[in-house]
Amino acid sequence: MSASTSENDGRRGEVDDLALGTDLGWAIRMVSAAFSRVATESVSELPGGPRGYLVLVALAGGEPPSQLALAKEVSLDRTVMTYLLDDLEAHELVTRRPDPRDRRARQVLITDTGRARLKQVRRGLSAAEGRLLADLSDRDAEELRTLLSRVAQTAQRESLAPEEADC
Repeated sequence: MSASTSENDGRRGEVDDLALGTDLGWAIRMVSAAFSRVATESVSELPGGPRGYLVLVALAGGEPPSQLALAKEVSLDRTVMTYLLDDLEAHELVTRRPDPRDRRARQVLITDTGRARLKQVRRGLSAAEGRLLADLSDRDAEELRTLLSRVAQTAQRESLAPEEADC
């Protein structure tokens, strides 16, 4: 093999590494834009749209958090969170009560109406996600969710996450 052939093969390998199909930033941007479109349509009936959905999902999982802890968990500014919770509460999807461990703090709870709406919205979102993940096997889709969740947790822990998250 000549030196120029070896050199060309080396450059070709570098070029292959630079293809859009292997670029993480391009992939994240494309998936994020597509997901944002389908998710926004799916959750548009909820107060706060994607943000309202994230709050309901966070609340459906367990112990009622304080308003501040919830804002941090879903990466929303606490002022934005207050207005969002006002809207969700006006639609009887959440309720707030004084935290029994710290009367200065308020716990946020999902209501039965909120759980029912979340279940309804989740069905529509699931169908939209299915269209986005159509080229993956069920196992690959689950693996993707697991890996993305781990990366998101790292981003949140390292403060790389945006101040205000969209669904």
